[in-house]
Amino acid sequence: MKKFLLLISILLFNVSIAQTYYSPDKNLQLSISINEKGELYYQLKFKDKFVVKSSKLGFILNENDDFYSSFKVENIDQSYVSEKWPTVWGEIDSILNQFNEVKVALKQESSERQLIITFRIFNDGLGFRYEFPKQENLKYFIVKDELSEFSLSGNHKAFWIPGDYDSQEYTYTTSRISEVNSAKGLSFDDIIVKSIPGNNFVQTPLMLKSDDGLYINIHEAALLDYPVMYLEVDKESFVLRSHLCPDIFGNKAYLQTPFSTPWRTIIVSEKAEKILESNLILNLNEPSKIKDVSWIKPQKYIGIWWGMHVGLYSWNYADLDNIRIEATDWKNLKPNGKHGATTERTKRYIDFAAKYGFDAVLIEGWNVGWEDWFGHWKENVFDFITPYPDFDVEEVSNYSKAKSVNLIMHHETSASVTNYERRLDEAFRFLKNYNYNSIKTGYVGRIIPRGEHHDGQWMVNHFTRVLEKAAKEKICIDSHESVRPTGLHRTYPNWLSAEASRGNEFNAWSDGNPPEHETILPFTRLIGGPMDYTPGIFQIKMDYYNPGNKFQVHTTLAKQLALFVIMYSPIQMAADLPENYERFPDAFQFIVDVPVDWQRKKVLSAEPGDFIVIARKDRNSENWFLGAVTDENEREFELSLEFLDEGNYEAIFYCDSNDANWKTNPMSYKIEKRVVTNSDKIKIRLAEGGGCAISFIKK
Repeated sequence: MKKFLLLISILLFNVSIAQTYYSPDKNLQLSISINEKGELYYQLKFKDKFVVKSSKLGFILNENDDFYSSFKVENIDQSYVSEKWPTVWGEIDSILNQFNEVKVALKQESSERQLIITFRIFNDGLGFRYEFPKQENLKYFIVKDELSEFSLSGNHKAFWIPGDYDSQEYTYTTSRISEVNSAKGLSFDDIIVKSIPGNNFVQTPLMLKSDDGLYINIHEAALLDYPVMYLEVDKESFVLRSHLCPDIFGNKAYLQTPFSTPWRTIIVSEKAEKILESNLILNLNEPSKIKDVSWIKPQKYIGIWWGMHVGLYSWNYADLDNIRIEATDWKNLKPNGKHGATTERTKRYIDFAAKYGFDAVLIEGWNVGWEDWFGHWKENVFDFITPYPDFDVEEVSNYSKAKSVNLIMHHETSASVTNYERRLDEAFRFLKNYNYNSIKTGYVGRIIPRGEHHDGQWMVNHFTRVLEKAAKEKICIDSHESVRPTGLHRTYPNWLSAEASRGNEFNAWSDGNPPEHETILPFTRLIGGPMDYTPGIFQIKMDYYNPGNKFQVHTTLAKQLALFVIMYSPIQMAADLPENYERFPDAFQFIVDVPVDWQRKKVLSAEPGDFIVIARKDRNSENWFLGAVTDENEREFELSLEFLDEGNYEAIFYCDSNDANWKTNPMSYKIEKRVVTNSDKIKIRLAEGGGCAISFIKK
């Protein structure tokens, strides 16, 4: 009866309606209203504090077609959901999905078109999306602009990178909203393809901290058949407005009813730790479309990769700069003597993986075309089935089978996506024939079809097509230079990980990543899903390979160990060279022991840009693992071990030595052991740019 009276009230008093709805725990308060122009607004409060002040919703369609005013509420449906669902893999083994849903059905009086806006209010935030129902007055249409707003309550502290249609590989800037200047991204010479629309656009996930103590994260969930959303910053009013990646015509999306947009998400808490523990993004995605998931396995891997980045090896077999792959006699080319992906080297990597219990080996540079693959906007660049003369694909495949080690194939497309799609069926058949169960894809360069961007609707659909085709062939994907994740690994659990941010590789050949970088990424890029950050570099300074080289990893060795816990990925790479690991076997033991699939997660302490301490329990044993990282500042922590289960654990501490420092003495570490229980407290010290990793092995 109450619901019936509410609907009657809205129908009779549509103008300037105001309705309020709450999260299950009553801490979050959503208000919805329509003004005298028929424009819909929402606002969100956490307890007595504004998260988002009154903010507008709607669209501009086709050619300046108003779909944001003259709305009348036809109906409001409310429902409550509380369910638990198991993860195929992940940071925890099951997730509680609990929310109050408010579905507002609107009709635009001027056009008789319908729009539904669905809000889901969780205890830790809000998700909302637009639904265009099937209707006579709206069938095919173009989105020119989405008008979603996030009106902030003040000049918040923000952790941001430029909103760029083609790259997320920037270091983060910490500033007030009023100080955002994304044009600084143009000075990043180590990012070749940049498309920044203006000086006031930022990428999501955007991490914010208000002066009244709220941590706020704005992102999106379930990005399908739609472009990436950036935020346009009004530096005076502190209003953030959605901005979608366009195509060459300036259009954002080509749609047909019925259609639902991605969810716009706001995660909020009084504690930074709770932002990192939120599952809101995953809960807004649909359950797995893959019925049989038994073949999808998390993997810890090594790879023929870092040697190329430090200059020891090359991806290319010969030193040429003008080739046609279809007309080249590869067997008669003069080899350069530095090619990395040879048969013999791959077999040595397989031996190393088998010896230390790694699941797989990644092989980059195995296939022809690397001689002039980048920078030419060239379409016919790789074929994905022809190996170089010094790589015997059948011998390597048989050897890996005999050693029970999986192979991960690299499909670099050079952003020639039309070429990749044309060859995809043949490439996947090749994969299955030769014992490859996973692919690392790459999209370095300017997109072909020309005029498209990495983050546009066309490319979003391409990434989905690859996932769906891979699922049919029981192949997992680790995507690089792709769209950043939005929780779709729930729907497509074969999408194990993605890069989509500035990874560890930049430390090898550029000014690199500052020590604070890894204390920000979990609050930003990793909010949407796992990242293939490639941790585990032991040889910190690059002058080891080339005297005089001033580049280095901007962490201590102990911090590189801690990143295996901090930077979550179910396909986790031990990125350094095998010979470097064998120089430090005692430190390497942590990488051997640490799993990649987890049962429980506990964020013990965190502050974006400063430090993070996380403990995780192995999904397949009773063991726990802890990682702690800091920025450029030395820190000490006293930690309670109450997260441990009952009983005794052997705690193995991999920590910075007293004289460790990321600049002056980065490879100095110490290892200590002791027996602990969940009633104990421990103290750890992190050097400047340092970290600590701890294994808790159940006795």
